[in-house]
Amino acid sequence: MFGDMFEEEEDSGFVCENKVGNGGKSRKKDTEPPAHRAACNLSGIKNQGGTCYLNSLLQTLLYTPEFRESLFALGPEELGDLSEKDKPESKVRVIPLELQRLFAQLLLADQLAASTSDLTDSFGWTSNEETSQHDVQELNRILFSALESSLVGTSGHDLINRLYHGIVVNKIFCKECSNISERQEDFLDLTVAVKDVSGLEESLYALYVEEEHFDNDNLYQCGRCEKLVKATKSAKIRHLPTFLTISLLRFNFDFAKCERYKETGCYSFPVRLDMRPFCEQDNLAGTEYELFSVIIHKGGCYGGHYHAYIKDIDQLGTWFSLDEEKTVINSTKDPTKEANLLELGDPLEILRAILVQIGPDGILVDQLGQKLLEKVGVAWNKRYRKQCGSIRKFLERHPDVFLLKADGTRVALKQTDHGYLGQQLHKSKVKKAQTGNSTASGEHGDDTEGMQSITPTSEVHWFDFDDSQVRPIHEKDIEKQFQGKECAYMLFYRKSQLQRPLQARGNSRYKVPANLLEEIASLDASLQKQRAEFDSAANNIEIHLHLGPKYKFENGALQPVSSQKDSVLTITIDRRKTVGDLMQTIFQQLEFWKGDMVITVAKQLPAGLHLYETLKEDHISLHSLGITDGAILFVWNGNKVCGVKVQTGEEFEPLLLKILYPRMRRKSETEIIQFNETQKVFTRNTLLSSVREAVALSTGISPEELTLCYRKLENQMSSNWIVFDNEDVHKTLAELRLKDGDSMLATDQKYYDLSVPCPNDTLVNVAPQTDRSWLQIKDYCGEGLSQSARAVVTIPVTMEMLVSEIKTNAVEKLKLRSEKENETCLRPIDRVGKLLPPVYENLTVKDAGFKTGSTLALFPGCTPTDTQLFLYFAIGDRLHLSPEMEIVIEQSISVRECLKLMLEKAGLSGECWHLRKTDWCCDAGEVLKDEEATLADMKITNGEALVIMEGRLPPKGFLMLPVWFYHSALNSVNTGSFQEKQKSIEDGLCSLSILSTARDFSLQQYMDTDLEFMGNIEISGDASLEDLKTQVLTLPLLQGLPVPSVKFLRVWLLENKCPAKILRNQQQQLSKFKLGSSAEIGIQLLQAEEHLASTELLLRLRMAVPGERTYYPVEEIVWDISKESTARSLRQRISQHYSLAPEHIEIAKQFTDQFEWMPITTWSQQVSKKKKKKKLQSLQGAPYYLKDGDVIGVKNLLIDNNKDFSTVTDDIGKEKLRLEGSNKNKRQQATAHQSGESTENSERQVVRGRTRRPEVALSISVADFR
Repeated sequence: MFGDMFEEEEDSGFVCENKVGNGGKSRKKDTEPPAHRAACNLSGIKNQGGTCYLNSLLQTLLYTPEFRESLFALGPEELGDLSEKDKPESKVRVIPLELQRLFAQLLLADQLAASTSDLTDSFGWTSNEETSQHDVQELNRILFSALESSLVGTSGHDLINRLYHGIVVNKIFCKECSNISERQEDFLDLTVAVKDVSGLEESLYALYVEEEHFDNDNLYQCGRCEKLVKATKSAKIRHLPTFLTISLLRFNFDFAKCERYKETGCYSFPVRLDMRPFCEQDNLAGTEYELFSVIIHKGGCYGGHYHAYIKDIDQLGTWFSLDEEKTVINSTKDPTKEANLLELGDPLEILRAILVQIGPDGILVDQLGQKLLEKVGVAWNKRYRKQCGSIRKFLERHPDVFLLKADGTRVALKQTDHGYLGQQLHKSKVKKAQTGNSTASGEHGDDTEGMQSITPTSEVHWFDFDDSQVRPIHEKDIEKQFQGKECAYMLFYRKSQLQRPLQARGNSRYKVPANLLEEIASLDASLQKQRAEFDSAANNIEIHLHLGPKYKFENGALQPVSSQKDSVLTITIDRRKTVGDLMQTIFQQLEFWKGDMVITVAKQLPAGLHLYETLKEDHISLHSLGITDGAILFVWNGNKVCGVKVQTGEEFEPLLLKILYPRMRRKSETEIIQFNETQKVFTRNTLLSSVREAVALSTGISPEELTLCYRKLENQMSSNWIVFDNEDVHKTLAELRLKDGDSMLATDQKYYDLSVPCPNDTLVNVAPQTDRSWLQIKDYCGEGLSQSARAVVTIPVTMEMLVSEIKTNAVEKLKLRSEKENETCLRPIDRVGKLLPPVYENLTVKDAGFKTGSTLALFPGCTPTDTQLFLYFAIGDRLHLSPEMEIVIEQSISVRECLKLMLEKAGLSGECWHLRKTDWCCDAGEVLKDEEATLADMKITNGEALVIMEGRLPPKGFLMLPVWFYHSALNSVNTGSFQEKQKSIEDGLCSLSILSTARDFSLQQYMDTDLEFMGNIEISGDASLEDLKTQVLTLPLLQGLPVPSVKFLRVWLLENKCPAKILRNQQQQLSKFKLGSSAEIGIQLLQAEEHLASTELLLRLRMAVPGERTYYPVEEIVWDISKESTARSLRQRISQHYSLAPEHIEIAKQFTDQFEWMPITTWSQQVSKKKKKKKLQSLQGAPYYLKDGDVIGVKNLLIDNNKDFSTVTDDIGKEKLRLEGSNKNKRQQATAHQSGESTENSERQVVRGRTRRPEVALSISVADFR
């Protein structure tokens, strides 16, 4: 497998290679071989990404001995040979053959977990099925079907039916003629309800004991009587299978929320079950069952995890408990002590106990601390770190006990240590009999004395099979799966009368075919070879030796004299070798070396090579000292390098710092400031005062005027430089937490107020003192200047400084005329460059909420006083689509006066205007109705945005209603003439400036909704519905409409330009309808008078055209809901309309905004005689919410069997909605990116908006063997 990569001499222990090393990993470790079986001696199954449901079912079938042995009984002469499966026209039954191989590996192979990849390949599954989770109940049926198809024509053709087949008989008894109608059903598993049921016996009682009665309005059509009669229906089990599989209906649908959910309530089930009460025959034999497997689901209805509790019937595994492990480990430490392991407090023994339970595969080092916390209840850092160091260091100091794998990220017990503990553990348990009748040898008898419990050989135990992990559990643990998010999902029972032969007990090889035994033996030999090779490879590490004579000490670090290739020697050595072995090896390689040799751990830093600890103990192994693959060691005399004494240790570690300092440069007779950059190396223990002296010397700035600053990154575009405190002068660079690559600014006092770019184009803001802050002021007083050309000054401020003082300083620094001070104001600038409202000048910096580095605009205009408001306003219904204007007004003026001032500023006149607030989308929102109220009374705040809308507000108590004409009944000819008349009237009104041109309501815009805008009416809230109809007919566009009386008009209340509710009762006052300020109405012309009652619904029916995805024209019906509004009542009403039988039609409601159809079904729920009859579902509630004007699709099943109600228009609409949603997500992501939101927030938005993957049907491909 590994070739000659690790070939080595037996006594040398290393391989020398002359190649360059840089301290990183020199090569990649090979893949770790599969781990040994766990301590329980049972094998798990690897999860391929989403196959936990498959693993749980396969383990259940494996530990169904009768199924396993029946499968093993099928030989190659019947199933074929896998080597011939790819040959054309071969009849190899791949699925049962792969299932045999998998079962043999799980029983016999020495590996922690087996792979199902070969089996799923035989299913025809791709990576999509392997990484997508499916329902285990669905898999159970599909897998049995695939096995039945695969075993056709073999002796195992009846395998599934023989073990799992049962029969249920349904009977209906006619109370008139006593005729009994029977219908027999076959089953492989029983499905029982969980909702509102306490346990399995109650579910079976409701299904197979209670009777359903047909009476009153729910009669039975008797075939003998040929009429509807009273009857009773019952169900009984006629034949019981050998293995009873029960599926629990944990997942339901919430019609109110329109979503699936999981039933997590308590649902109990017995370990021993008697099915006699549910059978047809009272004297039926073999009705007692025992539970042997429980498949458990953890999670919700859209995802989760499966695992299984399985009874080890043949006693193939080694059962033990954690308490037993602790007792064994305590006895190995000191048998005379009775203290508990946790009370002893020995971290070595505690970690050893935890790793014994985990098994030879080990655990991540980072997760070992969590395991310790779970077992002991105290974290490692709190209890052991002070005396033992970090947990990783502790493990490395005990290489004789712990084995660090995968570059030190995983840890396991060494095989010798684990074997010893395993022997101690097994001495406290039953020694398993491989032949079924062997007994434990007498030499172990004394070792088990004093144990608290001994497992008898006849006792059968339970195990938890969770993918690769298998752990022992108690039978009482099953009760924990009665309820909760982690609960039982499938139950498997076997007949109690089934007995296993003695030869099968504890014998994993029982009835396994010889060809599979040979295959497993070959597999074990291969695994053993891989583990041996990996163990050797895992301990070989590469070390890069940097030779002292080839180096010089320069600029605070070690640098190679010539090239790095000549100064580095790379060797490969076993990490279990000692320091003395390493030194001897180096002497053999370096023949030129003379004198003492010292080996020191080194590290490559930006400044160069630096030395740390020296390896002094010759007898300690390299692994114990923390020498890992790719380590750098420096070989020298321990004192000097090229005659220069070298300081070692972390405190002398060199730091490479970047120093920025300003320089004046002349350009075109103008002096400008330019920042230069230089690099300096200092040790970590250097004082800041020493750094200051060195910087002053290199930059030419006098020490008295030199100021050092460190950079604090505010965001990606700017940095804030903070001056070091006076106390920092006596601190070292390590205490100041400076690291390699950090920058320092060296500046003179005269450069305090600078804001200039660095060489890397980031903005540098220099603040003079740490107890002071600063603000940037940008000049907006100049006209015709671009953003980049505007002057910017930096103003030092304190938190108590007034805004008026800041403005005065800014005017002076910008060299503006003094009179400008009274004609300007300061306005903050947000991150997108928008000017915010002016700041009151009597506020302090703290009260105004300014942060250091904020940018303000010095803007023309007076600052508002405390009694004034600064407002934004625009003309039109959308603020972001209209030019935005600004105004300063008094809070005490009325809404009417405010509107007048805004109109004057906008250059508009007239009385047909009103004011509205804006909503969060910057669209027109709440109307300011009370025009006599002050702005303060209307709670208008500083900086708020208002919208001026066209249209005069109605007087108090009046309604302003937009009127639309709903012309669904018009044909194409009438529609054309109506258009011509409308256009002529509109042209006349536009010439008289009566019709507003600010709002465009064209016929094409609302063709899909069949609505035409007619105009607005103003009417009192005390007026009646009849008055409203009369006033509507006075609109110019409706004056010529032929209407005999107002009773021929139907008034709709519109929602989103769609008819939603019919206004009833001609004499009802409009105020009773609770019409809001944004209400709109639609008028429909009828062919006859209409008098709808409050208990009647108007529905629109659309009969489907047979064989086509289209419908006939709409028809209207009135449905009386005074008695009930159920699906059955609606079906009867529609069947009367079309003169069809109710069972010959299918109906569905259309959701026009979603382009969806929801079938309306008549369903009933079987209830106990002890319970009250369930109230029938109302269609006016969830999920249909039926109301006036809803469209109901109708299918005539006599001539149309297609129950799909959707049309081509629906398909186009769904695609349009999908594209709109996709574009909206893209716009949101683009907006978030432009606004500079953090990556973390963006990721959260993506997670919230992520849609669930569509559920894909599960299938298994099987060839035809008939």
